[in-house]
Amino acid sequence: MDYLDFELPVKEIEEQIAKALQLQEETKVDMTATIDELKRRLIETRKHIHENLTAWQRVQLSRHPNRPYTLAYINYLTGGKFLELHGDRGVKDDKAMVGGWGLLDGKGVMFIGQQKGINTKMRQYRNFGMANPEGYRKALRLMKMAEKFGKPVVTIIDTPGAYPGLEAEERGQGEAIARNLLEMSMLKVPIICIIIGEGASGGALGIGVGDRVYMLENTWYSVISPESCSSILWRSWNFKEKAAEALKLTAKDMLEHKLIDGIIPEPLGGAHTDQETTFETVKRYIKAAIEELEKLSPEERINQRIEKFTSMGVYAED
Repeated sequence: MDYLDFELPVKEIEEQIAKALQLQEETKVDMTATIDELKRRLIETRKHIHENLTAWQRVQLSRHPNRPYTLAYINYLTGGKFLELHGDRGVKDDKAMVGGWGLLDGKGVMFIGQQKGINTKMRQYRNFGMANPEGYRKALRLMKMAEKFGKPVVTIIDTPGAYPGLEAEERGQGEAIARNLLEMSMLKVPIICIIIGEGASGGALGIGVGDRVYMLENTWYSVISPESCSSILWRSWNFKEKAAEALKLTAKDMLEHKLIDGIIPEPLGGAHTDQETTFETVKRYIKAAIEELEKLSPEERINQRIEKFTSMGVYAED
């Protein structure tokens, strides 16, 4: 288990529990009372830490190396009954964007999301979850396929942003994302978007227009990362904590500003401490949303979706 700097008190108590268990095993001395007390302290320490998390600490949690990624969610939600589809039928198959058909308790669903990779080699293979234009075009192709067969779409968002390379811009990165925004706003089937980690810039928004948009408790959603914001405003990354607070990027901030539809709670300590419980909670939210949305006609869903997104923010006309 990896620990973030503010999780070190948790690490110390868990090490004490492990030592007590080992000592009990070796000496056959009953240490139940000591172990129970340590477990009680562990719960209290975790509660104290997570009730007082700063915006920057939540950003760190969203990037925790043990946090589950998109394919882990899909494989659990579908029980392994997932058929991945590849390619945008134009350039190539973008490994940072995954998608395909899956069975959610016997119901056909189109799953689409960004995959970061679980180790250095896989992160390079997945381009660190930063999709190229063909990734967004693949996502759109799969959404239109779901629309053709009348099946709901679930997008799982976890990206530091769309790939910013020159070749991506040459192949129309901006156009690909913009087209997704337009097409998703008019898609006739239900769309549920779940932010499971990082939700950065247009890279996240490119698959983030939905009837229901949910964020896990320890995730962030913003036009820019705290580090990049700090670099622009202060010419240094040293003010990333200050930038994180100013950006109002946490799930709580997003809900207060009516930019998302709900917050999915995580187990105490974060999604990485109890992945199965996290998966089950996400599954419950997705099923409830699909059931609710399927009661509406396509026209009602589209009108509500457009109304929701056009009412965001403040603007003035001369």
